[in-house]
Amino acid sequence: MKYLMFIKHAEDYWNRTPPPGLYEAMGKFVEESFKDGTLVDTAGLKPTKDGMRVRLSKGKVATTDGPFSEAKEIVGGYAIVNAKSREHAREIGERFMDLHRVHWPEFEGECEIRPFEDMG
Repeated sequence: MKYLMFIKHAEDYWNRTPPPGLYEAMGKFVEESFKDGTLVDTAGLKPTKDGMRVRLSKGKVATTDGPFSEAKEIVGGYAIVNAKSREHAREIGERFMDLHRVHWPEFEGECEIRPFEDMG
């Protein structure tokens, strides 16, 4: 089953440089995951200053350019994974966050894991 995983963290992490060890560990994790077919796609996202929101409210569509100062947490990146089970998806998310714990101990955030709708 496919799952969407997205990492959420404070916007100010864009002002910090992640440790080189995290980049190296993430590179290995991503390479292995693509190779074994677990990882379908992944990317980091630019800061909210480069984004926009399109909202529908009370019958009107409005677009707001970033940055979004009211956001306490932002989505900083995503991954689409093929997991054998819900438990397997949890293990992938925990492994991903553990790389941050080990290589960037001051990092705080979360990885939200959501299954895709079964459209079949």
